[in-house]
Amino acid sequence: MAEPAELLRLRADDDGRKKWKKWGPYLSERQWGTLREDASGSGDPWDSFPHSHAHLRTYRAGEDGIAGIADEDQQLCLAIAMWNGNDAILKERLFGLTNREGNHGEDVKEYYFYLDNTPTHSYMKYLYKYPQAAFPYENLKITNERRTRQEPEYELINTGVFDHDRYFDVFVEYAKGDTEDILVKITIYNRGPDKAGLCLLPTLWFRNTWSASVAGVRPGLTEVAAGALRGISASHWNLGEYFLGCEGHPEFLFTENESNTEAVFQIPNRTPYVKDAFHNYLVRGVANAVNPKKTGTRACALYRMTLLPNGVAAVRLRLTHIDTDYLPGVLDVPFGDFDRTLATRRREADEFYDHLFPSKIGEEERRVARQALAGLMWNKQYYYFDIRNWVEEHHTGHDHAWPRPDESDEESYLLNGEIISPPDKWEYPWYSSWHAPFHAVALGLVDRRFAKA
Repeated sequence: MAEPAELLRLRADDDGRKKWKKWGPYLSERQWGTLREDASGSGDPWDSFPHSHAHLRTYRAGEDGIAGIADEDQQLCLAIAMWNGNDAILKERLFGLTNREGNHGEDVKEYYFYLDNTPTHSYMKYLYKYPQAAFPYENLKITNERRTRQEPEYELINTGVFDHDRYFDVFVEYAKGDTEDILVKITIYNRGPDKAGLCLLPTLWFRNTWSASVAGVRPGLTEVAAGALRGISASHWNLGEYFLGCEGHPEFLFTENESNTEAVFQIPNRTPYVKDAFHNYLVRGVANAVNPKKTGTRACALYRMTLLPNGVAAVRLRLTHIDTDYLPGVLDVPFGDFDRTLATRRREADEFYDHLFPSKIGEEERRVARQALAGLMWNKQYYYFDIRNWVEEHHTGHDHAWPRPDESDEESYLLNGEIISPPDKWEYPWYSSWHAPFHAVALGLVDRRFAKA
């Protein structure tokens, strides 16, 4: 019996023949309110970078998004954003409560599910449940603040926004045609009894690495619209050239991944086009919020759709590295082999897990184990932490903050962009010595090299 294709891909990645894991689900689902983004000097990341700032301010140590992917150095990111026509802000990242706001401590207040994943991320599937009513941010915050530790947590479903099934199921699937040829299918179901509008914004952007250095090189995104070929081209000094092909005829919006310092700190912006431009354009109706020249470091394809009761809509995207020669014809016909490739990767994921689990395990146990492993693999994220810079900003001595490293060893001050398996992708992301052994045991079933790392 032939070995599963996923096992062959994993072996090729392990021995360095092909970098199948160069792209993966390495994007955090919450970068705001984390220690690495805290520049307050007071050691209070919740207040120094709250959720209300997340759509306005550029991060320093990472990026976040819903059902997102990134390269292994998190230089280029892709994730989905949505707007139901009622929310006060675009739904771009997960929302939750801080330790002070939650009656049982910090807590994510969203419904999302890691449905499937393979060790090389050749096939991944994710589900996000998006209410059609306005997302009850303040209701969740205020009600949980009022409750005691002896009372149950007040959850999103308790607010009534899912009553009568008035919500969207948003499924996101990824399939790799090759190491740097990534197919994306977004399928949206209206579960409610009435027709409902939705704006879908698949968003491509560069992590802001240029602002931290005087000599920082700024990458660029531009619109491509030539005949049937429509999408966004991405040029990066290190990554090379990529193209995001977008099915249909969306509206392309462009801005810069730069903080809106005027809105947050009352300091003039460095550029007229800032991080919250798509929010301002769509939610607030500010037409000149986006760059009319169709260039920038943050871009999206805006799909406006109306779904009938129990209706469904789908969008296909394809992110391709165009500096390579193994993808003839992809740019000319980006969706020609899309459905066949996606179906093949789904089948190969089934074959891999059929090979992994012994036949004596029941079907229900197989499903539970497979989705549990999918959750671990979706949780992988890029982690960067410049300890020296953090210590200097917080005026903190090594003796009570960190073990004193060798002064000549710069690497000991830098957790330099590793892919880690944190306790939870939304929860405060960090290295956890008591979680890591349990993760390693489970991940060892599917990816021994990563488990050992």
